[in-house]
Amino acid sequence: MLIDNVVLYDRAHSFELNNPMHPLYYAFDYDERSYQINMEFQHYHRHYEICVFLDDSAGHIIDGDWFDIKCADIVLLRPLLLHKTQYPQGAPNKRLIINFNFPIAIPGLEESYKHLLALFDASTPIYRFEGPEKKIIFSKLNMIYDLTKSSNVLSPLMIHQKFQEFLSLIYLNQSKNVYKKKSLLTTSLAKIYNITSFIHNNYNEQLSLSHISKKFFISDYYLSHQFKKVTGFTLTEYIQITRIQMVQFLLMTTDQDITDIAFQCGFSSFSQFNRVFRKHSNMSPSAFRKQNK
Repeated sequence: MLIDNVVLYDRAHSFELNNPMHPLYYAFDYDERSYQINMEFQHYHRHYEICVFLDDSAGHIIDGDWFDIKCADIVLLRPLLLHKTQYPQGAPNKRLIINFNFPIAIPGLEESYKHLLALFDASTPIYRFEGPEKKIIFSKLNMIYDLTKSSNVLSPLMIHQKFQEFLSLIYLNQSKNVYKKKSLLTTSLAKIYNITSFIHNNYNEQLSLSHISKKFFISDYYLSHQFKKVTGFTLTEYIQITRIQMVQFLLMTTDQDITDIAFQCGFSSFSQFNRVFRKHSNMSPSAFRKQNK
């Protein structure tokens, strides 16, 4: 099936090369998702992820901030970035998810890879192309699609090659990216997502219901009621989960003392931190570090 006249798609088709802990890893997942299985909270991966949306419209939440997306938008997600796709009610939505890692410490190529992967660090890492650029960029993904159905012994090597070309074409055509952050949310929904984005950017501060309601010029009652309605969490729960996600990140990527990490991420007491961490991680901070380091 050809989606939007540019993207090859076959529901439930998938391909995986190695596993996520391997230095060279690819997983291509062509499938559908619906409103009923929207993720409860934002999540992260230890590998890079690309979401290519293949239906009319949806939303993507990145670090608490809402982004409208439509067919053939390319969302680039760096490792350990909190995110989730918010699918609309109705029929399931088609999408392609690409997970990957590849070696970048190749003599002579380090600087090129640094620039290439900087695509994932953009403040708005969403790319929308039109015209000939769109066709040539997606032609590389279509070549990969064909290779994932091939038994050729060289297919893995060729998939790696074509994927590098796919990313390179996005990099070379950055100036032709037409994506603009224009929210289609109602004023009340936009306000809540402004607040969740604020929490993600200020999780290490002493946040409270009264502090946030005053900052955004709304009543405590309205904030408490609307926040739970939109996110599914109370404000306190959302703040705690966001902090725990950042604690997990630091436990995995640094050797900092656990107590220092707790206070650095906004917890006011170690006993409170330990209780909240166990509640959301089902293990102690030290056990989490040992298992995920």
